[in-house]
Amino acid sequence: MNWFRRILLFLLVNVLVMTTISVILSFFNVQPYLTAAGLNYGSLAAFCLIWGMTGALISLGLSRIMAKFSMGVKVIDPNTPDPTLQRFVQMVYRMARQAGLTVMPEVGIYDSPEVNAFATGPTKSRALVAVSTGLLQRMSHEEVEGVVAHEVAHIANGDMVTMTLLQGIVNAFVMFLARVIAFAISQRSSDDERRSVHVSPFLVMAIEMVLMLFGSMVVAWFSRWREFRADAGGARLAGRDNMVRALSRLKANIEGVDTHSSPAFMSMKISTRPSGFLALFSSHPPLEDRIARLQAASRL
Repeated sequence: MNWFRRILLFLLVNVLVMTTISVILSFFNVQPYLTAAGLNYGSLAAFCLIWGMTGALISLGLSRIMAKFSMGVKVIDPNTPDPTLQRFVQMVYRMARQAGLTVMPEVGIYDSPEVNAFATGPTKSRALVAVSTGLLQRMSHEEVEGVVAHEVAHIANGDMVTMTLLQGIVNAFVMFLARVIAFAISQRSSDDERRSVHVSPFLVMAIEMVLMLFGSMVVAWFSRWREFRADAGGARLAGRDNMVRALSRLKANIEGVDTHSSPAFMSMKISTRPSGFLALFSSHPPLEDRIARLQAASRL
């Protein structure tokens, strides 16, 4: 049923995005960017910025709800009678206080054999840290500390908001450049004496797909950089040895990572499996590189 919930959530979010964008365009009286005189670059920029940012911001605002609904994350009551879960919640709270967070994140668990965890949420004060049942079952206390510290570092660094803003800006640039290029191609291919202002939507879509490949590389590169930064933050919170142990355990159990998880949450998990050309689009660096960087820093 997970696939059905994800499809339903995808449709509901898209309806919300479309409705919100229509309201914003109407409120700001954004005029059509394609006129008889050609492209209105001001209207085009406003159109693309609204479209590019709105979807990203709505997804960010709903990120905790989406995680709970699509992945079946259950929030753990801090007063749970289960001693294992209670210790885990207190571990997250301790790391959060060390990181300077004034509002404790929600702590959740999802049923999966994968060995992984993620952090999400629209702000530092409305964050969620979730781990898989497989992680708690297969990791030692010290290794779990390293994972938790990494995820709390993501929250303290404001990575969820930063990644959302970057993705929104990239979306806006892609939409803007695709329409400018498509318009130029349409003008060049039309009769010189009678210029057409019609631009094929299929041409725009094709150009957007090409540009989005390059945009995705930029977003993925930044995401890999923030993973190194979260590892360093995790090392400060839990100790470098615990952080290295956690990454080493993840590397040993890499076959347990759920590669079919929603892409929206794969980028926030502690580990993925990049390889070959696809590594350019990976949100995470190879685990061996992350381990090596932490070990090199300990020798400085």
